This record gives sequence, structure tokens and C-alpha cells, in this order.
Amino acid sequence: MSQKRVLSGMRPTGPLHLGHLHGVLSNWLKLQEEYQCFYFVADWHALTTEYENPKRIPEFSRELLLEWLAVGLDPARSTLFIQSAIKEHAELYLLFAMFTPVSWLERNPTYKDMIKELKQKDLATYGFLGYPVLQAADILIYKAHKVPVGVDQLPHLELTREIARRFNFLYETEVFPLPEPLLSDVPKVPGLDGRKMSKSYGNAIFLSDDEKTVRQKISTMVTDVNRPRKSDPGDPENRCVAFQLIKLYFPAEEQEEIIAGCKEARLGCVECKKKLADKIVEALRPLWERRRKLKEKPSLFEEIMASGNEKARQVARETLDTAKEALFGTRWF
Repeated sequence: MSQKRVLSGMRPTGPLHLGHLHGVLSNWLKLQEEYQCFYFVADWHALTTEYENPKRIPEFSRELLLEWLAVGLDPARSTLFIQSAIKEHAELYLLFAMFTPVSWLERNPTYKDMIKELKQKDLATYGFLGYPVLQAADILIYKAHKVPVGVDQLPHLELTREIARRFNFLYETEVFPLPEPLLSDVPKVPGLDGRKMSKSYGNAIFLSDDEKTVRQKISTMVTDVNRPRKSDPGDPENRCVAFQLIKLYFPAEEQEEIIAGCKEARLGCVECKKKLADKIVEALRPLWERRRKLKEKPSLFEEIMASGNEKARQVARETLDTAKEALFGTRWF
């Protein structure tokens, strides 16, 4: 390989919003300039929490891939594919499960936290307990060198490294590299109410929202609660939720103008949020146009999806054959 490989994925559990755009996808766009990137729709992972109502997963999977292309991910530079289309993931997951100690899974720091957080779901399942093993298979079957993660996901990646080490040690081979984390500064993207942007909170601006919806949502966004009138001086840097988005969409010079106008009671919140809506609409318009063109050519979309699946399958098949040869001394079965 002339380039190092990067592997990352998203679960198809609903529409993407600005938090996904700034927290994940903007980083993926940069990575495809430097690395050989594999980005996958993690539909099997979605089943770990959505197994009781899985019928919308195929629809969400297609929409997720469509959003990636609309954002600007290039199938000529990044391999985009559907996890469940590559059955080799499941086979490697099975092989890894045979030697992964249960204690490794039980000490996963997010396991009990997620069970508490998602009390409305029954997550006391084998699939949920073992999802880090499937995650390891996702990463290692492409022999990924780098994995973009947040700090909270480092324990998951370390478990993948432990599984790779254990395989290489048990079968006296170096089939799998030890993937390294690619830590990036993930900007805090607040929702309309100030909490973290999330579809479950009903406070998200979705990438699929039209211009009218985006402008309406921005107009309801929380600003400085201690500034009820325009004539009152504000404190945007410390008290205004909308200003957190302004920092993402305005250059430094314009931010300073907004800060001064707010503190000096020259710029009102309504006018400020209109400026913010203009910037967000301007940024999303190319994305909307690319999505429209893709929807007008469904055969092109199907071709891109099939091509990505085939590219991923070729790499996955070669890795799985190598792993089976290490295990059994043959690639025959």
C-alpha cells in the first residue's frame, strides 16, 4: 500500500445533522486527501440497539450514503460501502469471538453506561455485549493503520488492538497491524436549546432540512437569556448558545464585529440569528444541490454503491483468506 489506510463508519439510525457534519464528516473530507479511506455504513451495528424495530435500517442506510456523497466524499478517493454487504466482516467477527475473553467485554467502560442511558431498550443481549468484537473485525479486516476517534472511544480501539495482538500471538503470525487512533478536536455543536445537538432531543438542524426549515429553526435558537431587549448589552462569548454556531460559520473578523455589536447593544438577537441563518444556508446549498442531482440519477447512485461494496469486498476477502490460512494452515474453506 502506497498510502496508509483509515477506517471509520456511522450507524444508520436517522438523518444527519450539523453535529455530524462538523464533528465527523468535515474530518473525513480532509482525511481522504491524505489516506486510503474506507468509510462504511454500520447497519449491523445499528441492530445492537434497534433490533426490535429494524425495518427502517435499509432506508436509513441509503440516506446515509447519499448524505456522504452530497457532503463531498469522493468515491474515486474513498471506498464507501455497506457493512452487511461484506459478509467477510461477520466471518472474521466469528473467528475473533472464539478467543476473545468475556472479561475484556465486560470491562468496556461504555457498556454499562449505555445500558443506563438507554433504559427504554433491553440491551442485555449477546450482540450488544459483543459489539466491540464486531468493531474490531470491521477495522482489522481492512488492516487499517488509523482510526478517527474521540477520546471517549479510545478504550474501544485499545480492545481492537488487544484482539489483533492476541491473534498474532496465538497463531504466530503478523496478519493484523495494530491500528492507531487519529484524535481530532471535535467542535461542540449545540442544538437549538443549548444541549448537544441530537435528533433524540428534537433540537437538531438536519442536513436534509430545506432552506425555509433551516431559517425557521435558527430563529428559535436560544441566545443570551439575560438580554431580553436589544437595548440591553449582551455577552455572546459566555451566555449565547447561537454564538457557538457563529464561531463555526463566521471568520474571526466578523465574529469580532458581532461580539462588539452585541456588547454595545447595537446588534439585536433577531438580526444576528438572521445573519447566522444566511451563513448556514450558504454553506448547505452546495450539499442540497449535489443531493438533488444524485436523486435525479438513481442508477448512478446504485452504481457508486455497488462499486464501493465490490472494492471493499476484494480487500476483505484477501484479509480473511490470510487469517484463515494462519488459523487452519489452508485457505480452502
